[in-house]
Amino acid sequence: MSLPDWFARLPTAAKLLLILTAFLLPIGAGLTLIGSLGIRQAEAALQGRIQDQARTAAQSVESLVARNALALRIAASGAANLRGKSQCEDARRSLEIAPGVVHDFELETADGKPVCAIGAIGGTGATGGLPLVGPGGIRLRVSPVSDGIAMRVGVNGGMATAVIPVQELRSAALHNAPNIKLMLLRDGDRELRLVAPDPGNDPKLSVTEWPIGNGGLIVRVGSTAEQVNTLDRLMLLLPVLMWVLAALITWLLVSRLLIRPLKRLERAVVQYDPAEGPMQLPQKLGPATEIQELRDAFARAVDRIEESEREMSGALEGQRRLVREVHHRVKNNLQVVASLLNIHGRSAETGPARAAYAGIGRRVGALSIVHRNHFAEMEETRGIALRPLIAELAAELRAGAPEEARKLNIDLEVDGVHTTQDVAVAVAFLVTEIVEFSMLNCPDDPIDIALRRTSELTARLSLASPVLVPDGDDNPEKVQFERIIGGLAKQLRSSLDRKLGRYSVDLPVFPPV
Repeated sequence: MSLPDWFARLPTAAKLLLILTAFLLPIGAGLTLIGSLGIRQAEAALQGRIQDQARTAAQSVESLVARNALALRIAASGAANLRGKSQCEDARRSLEIAPGVVHDFELETADGKPVCAIGAIGGTGATGGLPLVGPGGIRLRVSPVSDGIAMRVGVNGGMATAVIPVQELRSAALHNAPNIKLMLLRDGDRELRLVAPDPGNDPKLSVTEWPIGNGGLIVRVGSTAEQVNTLDRLMLLLPVLMWVLAALITWLLVSRLLIRPLKRLERAVVQYDPAEGPMQLPQKLGPATEIQELRDAFARAVDRIEESEREMSGALEGQRRLVREVHHRVKNNLQVVASLLNIHGRSAETGPARAAYAGIGRRVGALSIVHRNHFAEMEETRGIALRPLIAELAAELRAGAPEEARKLNIDLEVDGVHTTQDVAVAVAFLVTEIVEFSMLNCPDDPIDIALRRTSELTARLSLASPVLVPDGDDNPEKVQFERIIGGLAKQLRSSLDRKLGRYSVDLPVFPPV
């Protein structure tokens, strides 16, 4: 099946949906692409914001470390020329005037031996493991015993070590990036957790890592992975949804407001039967005025057709009555003619004249019988019934027989078959000729008339009498008789089957009911 044929067989609603889809598909594809790009851009923006927050938190921690390292280096450099505790006192006074830095520290010689310490940082527990650094250098490491970052800076003639507490590191990180959920510092062997996620909540985190202190520490920052939610996606894909919704609404409106009412109207028209009464069309066909006008137009057209059929039926009935009256009058006129011939035949002076009048009267009577049966045929519309026609014709022939043939016996074996008027006329004349010839030549011998159906469309008429001899003499009366019945057989479009004592002929009939 080709594509046009397949499309032509689809329902109207499906065709409309396909057409709308085909025309709106490029627009829908473009809107889908724009919506997808918008979603990707929104997700990229959210990811960029997460990156910015992580970077800000890492930079805040690195700034705190840098500020403490700078303050500690300045304080240690200023106290480098002093000896003993006076060095630490001088450095402490220098750090006290610097805002936002630690005040606990330890000063060491260039080979790592402690010189003096301020606060609880003394000893090697908190800062143990830090390598020696030269002037201007800096080393960072997670403190093994205290919550903080151990920091060592190199100055001329020695080193200075301090520990930045975890509270200050956390405050610095959350001050500029309050939305981070996870933050820890790692130096390869140990890690320090600054911000831990809520144990009762397990959010999906986006984790990034940032090096600080020349790579001495790695800051691991985790923020809630923000994504475009369903509502945002719907808003971005709203043009696509509007396209799909418009196509579906159009299909539903056309299906409900046009296709369904038309289907209901079609069913009412198909189920209409004139014999069951007037057409009943549905009154409610939706809001479409065009369909309501179509319904009214159907009703008017059917009313006009029914009125025309009534007029035609009346005219046909009038015509039937006229034809019936014509046949009735023809039958009456033929009977009048037969009666006149009978009257004149009785007043004829010679025997041959009386016989001629009687023969003509019998033939006119046979034709009258055919017309009377044709009148009955018009009542039943099944054709002329041959059984009553032949029976009535036999009775008429016995009644009109000459005096010497008054005791003529005619036996009938006739099936109930029907045929046309032309065939009935030929059959009536054929029976009349043979019966008349038999009763004039052998008045004492009986005559058998048989009519049997031989097929659905044919029947066989047989007449038996001793006077029927195929090879007769050259008597002019017999020659004339054979010529007449041969011509009547030709009118039946059949050949006359002549056998000794029996003549038969096939004739067309109507199929049985």
